[in-house]
Amino acid sequence: MNNGLNVCGAVLGVPDRENRNVTPFQAQNDEQDCLRPAAASDAMMRCGELYGSSDSMQHLYKLITKVAPTRANVLICGESGTGKELVASEIHRLSRESDKPFVALNCGAISPQLIEAELFGHERGSFTGAVRMHKGCFERAAGGTLFLDELTEMSMEMQVKLLRVLETGRFSRVGADDEIHVKVRVIAATNRDPQQAVDTGILRSDLFYRLSVFPISVPTLREREQDIELLAKVFLARLNEEDGTRKVFSKSSRRFLNEYHWPGNVRELKNMVHRAFILADQDVDLAAAIGATKPVVSGVESDCVTFPLGSRLADAEQRLIFATLGYCGGNKTQTAEVLGVSLKTLYNRLNEYQSKVFTGDPDLQGRGMGVNVNSGV
Repeated sequence: MNNGLNVCGAVLGVPDRENRNVTPFQAQNDEQDCLRPAAASDAMMRCGELYGSSDSMQHLYKLITKVAPTRANVLICGESGTGKELVASEIHRLSRESDKPFVALNCGAISPQLIEAELFGHERGSFTGAVRMHKGCFERAAGGTLFLDELTEMSMEMQVKLLRVLETGRFSRVGADDEIHVKVRVIAATNRDPQQAVDTGILRSDLFYRLSVFPISVPTLREREQDIELLAKVFLARLNEEDGTRKVFSKSSRRFLNEYHWPGNVRELKNMVHRAFILADQDVDLAAAIGATKPVVSGVESDCVTFPLGSRLADAEQRLIFATLGYCGGNKTQTAEVLGVSLKTLYNRLNEYQSKVFTGDPDLQGRGMGVNVNSGV
């Protein structure tokens, strides 16, 4: 669910919980591509593990510091890979309840049959496989923060139950009669337009209004181009530190950073730097890294997928997923980035389609012919 970054540190100029001042970094020069600590630098700002000096990131930092000390629910919107969980983690870290638990749940990664037990817990013997009592996310996050990622992937039935907990602070474990009262701050996130999700019936309007007391929009990497090089250097510096190396970006990599459109946002940038780092002996070449994973497409007459009018939305989504998976040569990581969903959500969908094949769904068998949902990365 996160971008592989652990939340630590603080807003520039604000002491962290251990009362240590955050050390800013200066950007690399053309001769040496490594990060050097500096006494001060106006060229870079950070908020925990969120890096960037662009206007959009400065605005984001301001929103985080404003809402963090409150108990308001927050709805974070942004494309996949922009760092929504990092924003949620930073809100919690700067809150008055920072010493309390921070629990994260990806709603798209849990099947509809299990998400209630995951959220609210269950008693022993409440269903097949429930061999012991289990505390759900709300109980584990008591007094702290519960982060619900990919909220719009939650079923409408579960949205009703979630709304009741938000309104009353009470819930029951699956298989239990007694209610449990908890005080939990809920931060939710979605990679969809929430108003559009309400209009199309994916998200309940009452739940939307309950959660969006303080909405935050996380900018895409395309909207903060001046931060791209900085982020790449941060990732490279960490890899150098971990491996004890002094690799540097090639001159062509800087040009590539500014010209590539980054559909997978910060997550894609981080993964590409890591891939190029592994391939490099000394000079890290990002263009070579993307070339090494470019999908090989054979026998594809068109890069378009068409649907007849009157098709069910679920059928159209299924065909698009299979077509994109085939286009990416079975690479699930790249397929998820192209589709703008998390890898866990993609696996969820593919497992659902596979189960239909095993149960003899003729429509799925016809449409998914030749696609192995268990192949690829």
